Amino acid sequence: MLTRYILIFLISASFNALADSNKTLTIYHDADYSINQISANAMKMGLLTAFDEVNNEVQGYQLVLKEKNHRGNIKRSLLTMKNFIKDEKALFVLGGLHSPPYIKNRKFINENQIPLLIPWAAAGPITRYPTANNSVFRLSIDDSKAGIRISEFALNKLSCKNPHLLLEDTPWGKSNQRTMSSYLKEKVLFGMSMFDWNIKENSARIMIRNIISEGYDCIFLVANFKETHQFIEAMVSMKVDKKIPIISHWGATGGNVDMIFTEEVKQAISFHFIQSCYSLSSSNQSPFNRSVISRAKKLFPENFMTPAKVKAPAGFIHAYDLGRLAITALQQIVLTGNIQQDRLLFIHALESLQSPVQGLIKKYNRPFTVWNEEQQDAHEALRLENFCMASFGEYNQIHVTAH
Repeated sequence: MLTRYILIFLISASFNALADSNKTLTIYHDADYSINQISANAMKMGLLTAFDEVNNEVQGYQLVLKEKNHRGNIKRSLLTMKNFIKDEKALFVLGGLHSPPYIKNRKFINENQIPLLIPWAAAGPITRYPTANNSVFRLSIDDSKAGIRISEFALNKLSCKNPHLLLEDTPWGKSNQRTMSSYLKEKVLFGMSMFDWNIKENSARIMIRNIISEGYDCIFLVANFKETHQFIEAMVSMKVDKKIPIISHWGATGGNVDMIFTEEVKQAISFHFIQSCYSLSSSNQSPFNRSVISRAKKLFPENFMTPAKVKAPAGFIHAYDLGRLAITALQQIVLTGNIQQDRLLFIHALESLQSPVQGLIKKYNRPFTVWNEEQQDAHEALRLENFCMASFGEYNQIHVTAH
């Protein structure tokens, strides 16, 4: 009989040890690991660097990231969300570069209370679901304001008198159209044209030629990396005396910028783009920021040989800061083991963070609150004052140049 009880005890102890070892919280990374793999990897590295600060563990739960490649496809992103709902270990989704999946699938995400944390996708409507049942949070550029910063810089710093808006024909492009047009309409005359994803070199050249021939003095560009490449190549190929400046959204920074911005191109074209107001390559790093960079170098030595060589750095920066906010929210609640309940607790904790959180960009004091019509920015961690303009340096490192 004693032997039997000992055996039962040992089996029970082994089971409990196994159960403890299986205590995990999974984070889905819904991103384009195909064409835009560089930006996806940057976001992944940022989140994992933040998790490493707590040894990838909260309340005895191991934090595990799973890559979910949506390939820039809205339906594949929706499938990821549907699989997330059924995963009893999945706590939140880290978003990716593309805005259209989160605009198109916004109702499904919020109705199913999927915590979605956005470190890149910038379209204004993503975080502005028209009820308090809003589970989407962003720490990134916000297109309800990005167009203001781009326009201010073009008019005030570059003295643009007749800009042309060259916009991707997607909800992201149209979101910028509204913001830019609203800012410009009382100040200057401007033109506009839209293009499709995967525009080819010849079509890009025709659009650039038309813009130049019609006398526009600046181009406001809203495009992802691949399309930016086509327009830059088109501009360089134009045999004109004066290359008009391009003031861009940050799509160009989502890939291997060395492919586009050779020394020859940088000599030929004036190119400026929006960023949040922090650069990994800045010579003026705080002790905290230096410690983050040092940790990232140990975790990802090939990617962080020098901060100036980090690809798609905004993805790293924003995902890192989001990771710190997520950890703080998790430390503020008591996890129940019921994943639906824990997701809700996590959402509410993000909306009511009780202590300041130091990030790379800034210190966050109550960055999120409960969304309502009067608080349109309730789920936006950054504000207009956190958005700067930037340019590429000698090694294509990002130089933040101006508000």
